[in-house]
This record gives sequence, structure tokens and C-alpha cells, in this order.
Amino acid sequence: MKVLDGKKLSEKILKNLAGEIKKKRLKLKLAVILVGDDFSSKVYIRKKREACEDIGIGFEFFKFSSRIRKENLRKEVKKIAKRADIRGIVVQLPLPEGFDSQEFLNLIPSEKDVDVLSEINIGKFYVGTLPISSPTTEGIRYLLKEYKISARGKNVVLVGAGRLVGRPLTLWLLKEKATISIVDEYTENISYFTKKADIIISGVGKPHLITAKMVKKGVVVIDVGTFRRKGRLVGDVEFKGVSKKASYITPIIGGVGPMTVACLLENLVKLSEGKVFNTRH
Repeated sequence: MKVLDGKKLSEKILKNLAGEIKKKRLKLKLAVILVGDDFSSKVYIRKKREACEDIGIGFEFFKFSSRIRKENLRKEVKKIAKRADIRGIVVQLPLPEGFDSQEFLNLIPSEKDVDVLSEINIGKFYVGTLPISSPTTEGIRYLLKEYKISARGKNVVLVGAGRLVGRPLTLWLLKEKATISIVDEYTENISYFTKKADIIISGVGKPHLITAKMVKKGVVVIDVGTFRRKGRLVGDVEFKGVSKKASYITPIIGGVGPMTVACLLENLVKLSEGKVFNTRH
């Protein structure tokens, strides 16, 4: 079993970005918007801030109460979007109950949507005309390429079909000529699919959903889901048991997470330079 070291690879990506920013004297700033006090969101935001500071990107944090009126939040997001010094904007998900996430994601201008979550950019991504890719999708692509793992012709099971992981990954995997199965909470017997999988990618945030009994020997396992339990982070995958059967597996900490942050900042740089779409996505 080999661990897919996202931390090491993300540091390599960030180092290259730092060199590009310095060489081209790019003046970049990322704005992150948080509504409420979700603990996991605060952790992710801190990681984004640290990465920005490390490579010379400005960072501005906007925090609003979960009790803010929708029309007021709408005005604030529009105000942030108009600022010329801010080149990328993230609305940290999840938003509190009662807020329509897509409504607020659509307020982000296409050229500042580094997360690829506005309807305009999602549409461009699906038809192949966007200069960037979903950060999580790109992070996973980088990891598989680094460890010379091909999805072509493989049976790939996606656990979850959410906007951050499952949906964009489906499109990329189709382009890679993989055979894809998508399972979710409505799937009666997840094991039926996971036991046949060459690659499993899970991103639902349900602790230890995938156990050793549910996978075959030699499987590649990518865990995108995280959940805080008893003061520590756990993943969708029961790492101790599954790692004994897997050929490659991501760790709970230092796997896909750092890669997503690095690729988000790579998107910021690409958008600021107006780079054209690369068909490798």
C-alpha cells in the first residue's frame, strides 16, 4: 500500500505558483466569504489563508452572521464582487439552512469564480470552454498523474454526486474513458458497486462509510469526505482496515484537502492571466 501524499505534491504546486507570481509581479487577492460559524469551514478558510500568505497572494476574509437578511448578504457579495483589487472570490460552503447556495454563488463574476461553482462557469466547464477546472477534480487528477494511476478503462465508483466532488469528477472521468458508477444515500447496496471498483472516490462526509469488507484487494481509494468526531477529523473511509487492501490510498489529513487549496490558487493565477482552456482538463 502506498499513500497518495497530497501535502507534498501541493507544496510543489504552490512553490511553482509563488515563482510565477514573483516573476510576473502579479498583484492578486483572494476574498473568502463565510456566513455563520461552521467549524469545518473555518478550518478550510485558515488553510486557504496560510497558502495565500506563503506564495504572495493577498487574502481578505468577510464574515457574516447566520442571521443576516438575504437581501443584505446579496448586497454585500455584490459589493465585494465589484472590487477591482479582489481577483478571486470564494463563498464558503455550506451556507446556513434557508440560504439558496446557488443564488449567492451566481453573484460571483465568471472571471473571479475560482471554485467553478457559478452556473455560468459550471456550464462552460461542462462544454469545455473554461480556462480552469474544479479545484477538487484538478487536485485528484494531479494526484493520479503523479502516481501514474490511469482511470482509462477502469471501474470507478463515485460515492456522492454533489456539486463539489461527484458532478465535476463525473465529467472528467468520462473524458478519461473510465466506466463510472455513482452511488448515494438512495443506493440500496453500496457494497455491490464498491467491491467491483478499481478506483473509489468518496466525498459525502459520512464517517467510515467505506470499510475493508466493501473493497477488493488492490483498489485505489481517494477519500474527499471529512467529518469532525470527538475532537478529531475522520474520513468517509475507515483508513486502518481499507489501507490493508488498497494499493493506493489518501490519508485523512494531507490527501485531497491540500491539493484542492493549491488548485484553487492555481485557478486564481490562471484567471488573472486570462489563460485559454487546456484540453487536458
